[in-house]
Amino acid sequence: MESIGYVGGLLLLRKYRLGIISLFFCILMVGLTGCQFGSSTEEKMYDHLEETVALEEQFREQQKPLAEAEKKEQDIYNEIVALSMDEFDKIEKLSKEAEEYTVKRLEYLKKEKESIDEAYEEFEEIKDLSEDLEGNVKEDANTVIDKMDKRYNAYEKLHSEYEAGVKEDKELYSSLQDKELTLEQLQDQIKVINEQYSKVAEQKDAFNKYTSEFNDAKKAFYKSAELDVNYGE
Repeated sequence: MESIGYVGGLLLLRKYRLGIISLFFCILMVGLTGCQFGSSTEEKMYDHLEETVALEEQFREQQKPLAEAEKKEQDIYNEIVALSMDEFDKIEKLSKEAEEYTVKRLEYLKKEKESIDEAYEEFEEIKDLSEDLEGNVKEDANTVIDKMDKRYNAYEKLHSEYEAGVKEDKELYSSLQDKELTLEQLQDQIKVINEQYSKVAEQKDAFNKYTSEFNDAKKAFYKSAELDVNYGE
């Protein structure tokens, strides 16, 4: 096969990926309460639930730099596809810069997951406590647990798919540094990337769905437990 003679024209095959994960995340709802902590089972559960929210702060903090890294990488990609192979030195230089941003994205992703894992570990403290509840309060507590478990499982899948997507991006930029790269090879790699980020989009929607449902379930639990909670609304 002939080596690629022109990179331009492939931009639209990948452009939609920008911001697919870093933006538009639902977050856990913070509750504010005036009740005395640490006495009843319900109040102990409240403490663990709100500490879970606090421990996800690192997760929330990673969204901005991750989005910025995605945008800078995408901007560089836009520059690359506007060049011809007569400007291979520029393509090579820009591809290396873009590859560095994929490394940064993986670093932010690692911190994000550490935060989620730590928060979920805290959340699991409520599971034994919920066994001491009865009636509607117990049912509502079990719903909270179910929604968070599903949310965490959705995040695990989301993290895995996104990490795979970033690695495919990294592979793309590495291949663009090869003068022998063919147009067919480039198109195949971009197809793989688009398919991967379609999976990411699906898992992001699932994660947001369960986050929203968890927030609603937590609110219902606080109400049935008769905790004096407001949400700053």
